[in-house]
Amino acid sequence: MPITPIVQERIDAWNAATIDFGPLLRGEPGSWADARAQYLTALTVHPTPAGVSVEEIEMGGVPATLVTPERVEDDRVLLYIHGGGYVAGSPAGYHGIAGNYAKLLNARVYMPDYRLAPEHPFPAAIDDTLAAYKWLLDQGIPARSIAFSGDSAGGAMVVTVMVAARNAGLPLPAAGVALSPWANLEHSGSSMTTRDGIDPTVNLTGLNLMARAFLDGALRNDPAASPVFADVRDLPPIAIHIGESEVMLSDAMRLATHLAENRVRVTLEVWPRMFHVWHLFAAVLPEGQRALENAAAFLEEAWQA
Repeated sequence: MPITPIVQERIDAWNAATIDFGPLLRGEPGSWADARAQYLTALTVHPTPAGVSVEEIEMGGVPATLVTPERVEDDRVLLYIHGGGYVAGSPAGYHGIAGNYAKLLNARVYMPDYRLAPEHPFPAAIDDTLAAYKWLLDQGIPARSIAFSGDSAGGAMVVTVMVAARNAGLPLPAAGVALSPWANLEHSGSSMTTRDGIDPTVNLTGLNLMARAFLDGALRNDPAASPVFADVRDLPPIAIHIGESEVMLSDAMRLATHLAENRVRVTLEVWPRMFHVWHLFAAVLPEGQRALENAAAFLEEAWQA
């Protein structure tokens, strides 16, 4: 389906909201608070669906947002990990996608507001998200009733936080869905060049700047930063969604292959002509809604297993 004017308008606003990040990431003077506030405004155009409530909470010392649908089935929970290149974003910009997930799954959706780089570089975001998952377990919620999902940087953390949980001896969630995951900070996939300039929302120059700010001297192939290099054995089923137009396409496909070769059940969906985290646009883009429905069906099957 061609991109409609309203979708293009929101893409343009999203891109415009990231302009101030470039100078900041290059170390030039400016205000991270102002740039992040502008970015948040661009995300909040995606509406919160009717029939959910939104509450600010804390998860083991990590501020968070809880989105609850009118109907909750059993004790099922989705831990949603927002994107933003590890330098921006917050749960406040993701009420729409969380609300849609909540209604599709009849589940509570928890979104940790993890610390951001460059003030809090790697591995702060992963540590905070792992702490939020531990908190869910400490509430007596069985791991089999919990699923993960996330987008972009959060999509990568779907895998890296599972690995961290396994390494810490914690029980693992039932499944995970990684939406447009930023899976390889080496940016060695061929689509980083073949789709650069075609991808309407993300470019290689910006990704390199964000990776440098996040890593703060750590290696780009550190397994906790780039899950294509991680030991992923014994992880639960994982679905990966990626748009064919994305610069991240090849590395998302590499992540799927890496999971499969390590005996993790994996489902890969590549959506022709779709752009980075098109799921956010579900209210105005049919492919966004259908992709979320596919993600929910994958998680539903895992919970039923």
